Amino acid sequence: MVAKCVMVLGTSSGAGKSWIATALCRWYAQQGYRVAPFKAQNMSNNARVVDADGVMGEIGSAQYFQALAAGVTPHVHMNPVLLKPEADTRSQVVLLGHVNDVLTYTPWRARSELVWPHIQASLDHLRAHYDVVVIEGAGSPAEINLMQSDIVNLRVAHYAQAKCVLVTDIDRGGAFAHLYGTWALLPQADQEIIAGFILNKFRGDPSLLAPAPEDLEKLTGIPTVATIPMLRHHGLPEEDGVFDDRSLKHAAQTLHIAIVAYPHISNLDEYQALKNIPYVHLNWVREPEELKDADWIILPGSKHTSTDLDWLRENGFDTVLQSHAAQGKKLLGICGGLQMLGCEMIDPFGVDGTRQGLGLLPVSTTFAKTKTLKKTNIILGEVIGVWSPLSHLGVSGYEIHHGETCPVLTQTDSTQSAATSYEIASGLAWQNATGNVLGMYLHGLFEDPRVLKAIFGASTQTLEEVFDRLAKHLNLSTQDDFLASLVR
Repeated sequence: MVAKCVMVLGTSSGAGKSWIATALCRWYAQQGYRVAPFKAQNMSNNARVVDADGVMGEIGSAQYFQALAAGVTPHVHMNPVLLKPEADTRSQVVLLGHVNDVLTYTPWRARSELVWPHIQASLDHLRAHYDVVVIEGAGSPAEINLMQSDIVNLRVAHYAQAKCVLVTDIDRGGAFAHLYGTWALLPQADQEIIAGFILNKFRGDPSLLAPAPEDLEKLTGIPTVATIPMLRHHGLPEEDGVFDDRSLKHAAQTLHIAIVAYPHISNLDEYQALKNIPYVHLNWVREPEELKDADWIILPGSKHTSTDLDWLRENGFDTVLQSHAAQGKKLLGICGGLQMLGCEMIDPFGVDGTRQGLGLLPVSTTFAKTKTLKKTNIILGEVIGVWSPLSHLGVSGYEIHHGETCPVLTQTDSTQSAATSYEIASGLAWQNATGNVLGMYLHGLFEDPRVLKAIFGASTQTLEEVFDRLAKHLNLSTQDDFLASLVR
């Protein structure tokens, strides 16, 4: 049997494709179908470690969560091509879970035909093993400068014989023009595969929309099948950006956590759970002055650690971080953040760059040619100071890094402020002598309920609850029987 395919297209980035695809994965799974997500090519520095035919590989976080919503094991076939931006004009190409240097340095348009056979093969594999494949597009299908090299939107839709919905963000304004303009720029054969329009993020009285949906259908022949009310804080991480500063507002947000948003920040989605804790105010910062009231500071992962460390120094973050640590306040570095907290980063193979670190942990990192990709379950050792609630705690997460880190054995000027280090997980996590500076390679720390309970005495809604809520919200907003009709 060959799976039925449903595709979510958007009039722009940020229209809501990812969460709607996630909701569809959950809803079809609830109807008894075996469901898989698919996105031919994703551009994101938010990645997760998944199975790649017996080894570990990377896919975009959106497809990882969509697979969990569908109740299936995430696999590299669900996102065969992942582009990880390294600069404004350069992205690293991850093909079937692994970095491909040849494709990375191949021009954009020439690259498309080289990866298309892999995209076909991955989609064929999913269609042969599942009942329904929910496909997510990218950006807009009507980018006429990219149509000739399209491998993620309409080319995929036709190859999969997918029934498509076109989503727009009505909260931005101009939604009907966005829908009509996108449709009008498509060739007739592409117009014919759109089964319905979706208005997302609606606020207000739905009766005020008339007669626009009816007029739009007269112009295009396509009905508006859903008007989805605004769903703030739906519980899924933001895929494309960090600056959703609209944390849940509560009467007494007494704990201020600041995450430094350097230019090449990665894996930012792992902090979603912090936004949902009632007394936590989470703030993404790009100015050192914004750190003055922070109780915690987090240095997150980085796609290019040495460059982001330079950015910290150029913008005066280094002195603020030194002061914060000297006051005994909590400072946490994850992956690239851990490497920055150390005394040095040594790069013998030209992977990232040799730099002197911030010197807040007496550890040294050496970059290796090969990337570490794995899921990790550990039991932490004795943890001292303000992080002591983590002592002897079993935690799980994932690793994506090039560096290998070890203690600095010889004291130098750059390590005086860090003094002794305590290794609390072999090769993975270290503290400073006073216990307030903690660095670790483990991503996903705050996605572990045991960690949330130990540190905050709190729990947040589970992913299962998030997925169920999304599916219900979408279904209640959609015309009767429309979702079912897409897979008949």
